[in-house]
Amino acid sequence: MATANRLGDYLRTRRERVQPADVGLPEGGRRRVPGLRREEVALLAGISVEYYLRLEQGRDQHPSPPVLAGIARALQLDTDAERYLTELAAMPAARRRPARPERVSPEVRTLIDNWTSTPALVHGRYMTTLAANPLAVALNPFFAPGVNTLRAAFLEPAMRDLYRDWDAMTAKAVAYLRSIIGAADDPRLAELIGELSLRSDRFRTLWGRQDVRRRTSGLTLLQHPQVGPLDLHYEKLALPSAPGQMLITYHAEPGSPSYERLQLLAHLTPAQGPGATSSPAAEDRHMATASSLATPAGIAQASRGAAGRPAAPPRQ
Repeated sequence: MATANRLGDYLRTRRERVQPADVGLPEGGRRRVPGLRREEVALLAGISVEYYLRLEQGRDQHPSPPVLAGIARALQLDTDAERYLTELAAMPAARRRPARPERVSPEVRTLIDNWTSTPALVHGRYMTTLAANPLAVALNPFFAPGVNTLRAAFLEPAMRDLYRDWDAMTAKAVAYLRSIIGAADDPRLAELIGELSLRSDRFRTLWGRQDVRRRTSGLTLLQHPQVGPLDLHYEKLALPSAPGQMLITYHAEPGSPSYERLQLLAHLTPAQGPGATSSPAAEDRHMATASSLATPAGIAQASRGAAGRPAAPPRQ
């Protein structure tokens, strides 16, 4: 994750993705590189070619706000991408103390556990689940506390089978991750990104695109092994009392087939105690458990009641 020239890498990647016609420039002439030339970006941004070259080469990594605004305009960056550019260009923050283990407050735990018909979970800084209610785990076993959902999305075949929109989901997840990490230099996050870059071609490609988008709501499409297809809306709500934590909920349109199927899943899901906080060791244990549960038989077993009530057969 950490490189000597993150700002320059980002500028170069974004420059290569903008076509001359996108910014009103003629496309004539032979081009040796994809996208815009450096001199074209400099012209559009209102700065000298020599200065822009210094930025890409890393010889100047802290341009002024007006220069950043001009470059963002030239590269057609949206709000999230421009914010990320600004963070990369900011002065390095003082070395932080090691982060304390993340804990979910008892009030938030009580809140999500009382939502018996709404899947809800809490993500930490690294997209690891810190707490989840039983319906969230029944919806997706990889939402279990301690499981890193980003790692599961790219490395667990059962996760891919669960998402009908796996390509779109993974693209959004990586763009969201880049938006929330900003210019932070976090060893644990660097380790996660390095692992995924080595083990997943899909992640490596998406990470290299340097897309940035802080999308906090949207639609996801699942193929649940027990209740069938689910079209669910999600919402991500930051918890002000716990910086870095995000409360995530899922719901279906009232009266829709997905709403009925989600209600059926809620009926089949037994109530349990509060979710456990995560730890590095617990993450590995929960990942193994999630892998075994993310099958039709596993989810059916997980949904049996405490009294041994058998789960209803899947709807066709």
